[in-house]
Amino acid sequence: MDLTPRNPLITVDALIEIDGGIILIKRKNPPYGWAIPGGFVDYGETLEEAVVREAKEETCLDIQIIRQFHTYSDPGRDPRHHTVTTMFIAKATGIPRAADDAQDIGVFTRDTLPEDMAFDHRQVVEDYFEGRY
Repeated sequence: MDLTPRNPLITVDALIEIDGGIILIKRKNPPYGWAIPGGFVDYGETLEEAVVREAKEETCLDIQIIRQFHTYSDPGRDPRHHTVTTMFIAKATGIPRAADDAQDIGVFTRDTLPEDMAFDHRQVVEDYFEGRY
């Protein structure tokens, strides 16, 4: 009998407000699609440190966190593993550039969201635009 604890993986994501919209990245790796910039929290790192690092790695932008938005924890939200993510709202200035595991980057409004979005990010973005949390 395996008594090794199995815990969800902790991630963070940044709803980066810029130029009247939010930044999404197009993923290089599965699951494919457009996604909110973010990733896994490293051991010894705070959620805030992780979201700033992940945003920089994927968008080449330095962000300023405005506030924590909401935590999403549905076990099926990521087809690879059970993840729990904390979403942050942030601002940035500069020119976003796709980097790390992002193959493309764009600024989207409520009316211009791409069809192919990864994870549960369409629901997250809809929650954001509706001011749900």
